[in-house]
Amino acid sequence: PDGISKSAAAQHSESIETIFMHIPGIKVIIPSTPYDMKGLFKTALRADDPVICFEHKMLYKMKGPVPEEEYYIPFGVADVKKEGKDVTVIATSRMVHESLAASEELEKEGISVEVIDLRTLVPWDKETVFKSVKKTHKVVIAHETWRRAGWGAEIAATIQEELFDYLDAPIRRVGAKNVHIPFSPPLQDFVIPDKNSVIEAIRSVL
Repeated sequence: PDGISKSAAAQHSESIETIFMHIPGIKVIIPSTPYDMKGLFKTALRADDPVICFEHKMLYKMKGPVPEEEYYIPFGVADVKKEGKDVTVIATSRMVHESLAASEELEKEGISVEVIDLRTLVPWDKETVFKSVKKTHKVVIAHETWRRAGWGAEIAATIQEELFDYLDAPIRRVGAKNVHIPFSPPLQDFVIPDKNSVIEAIRSVL
């Protein structure tokens, strides 16, 4: 179990996927939908390497189509949840849904947002991300874990190193403020990013 829940305080609300992404040899999967959960988990069960699956607690009640037949989602294959042309948003877990909500609001203003769900952090899908960056030339990375040294820093550094000439604006990272997650609901909402955080970041790169 990963991420915030309602007033669960620091010991039950923190997102620690980046810690395990840092350790060589461990695969890290982080699904955002029931469909992806089944497909990725079945792949994990058959993997030779150790795999850690991060399930966001706020997504446990989510419903969605899950085929009864066998299917497997390979690691390192992202899913473009929404196509767009003005800016690329790279996200995982709960922040995929916050990013989609942000894109719907900005669509009303004529801003076209492409939302990519990485689905796995180790390995992560450079091919899909790079293809999108070459199209939009602007990048926002959104995760619930802390902004400081979060996994988004690794993605941002890789894009900057390999696609610098394609960028028309600095890469923006969206993440939690650098404090433990509070028990108080208003304080938790203040610390944790949401769709408004994504909207603000998108506006800054545009």
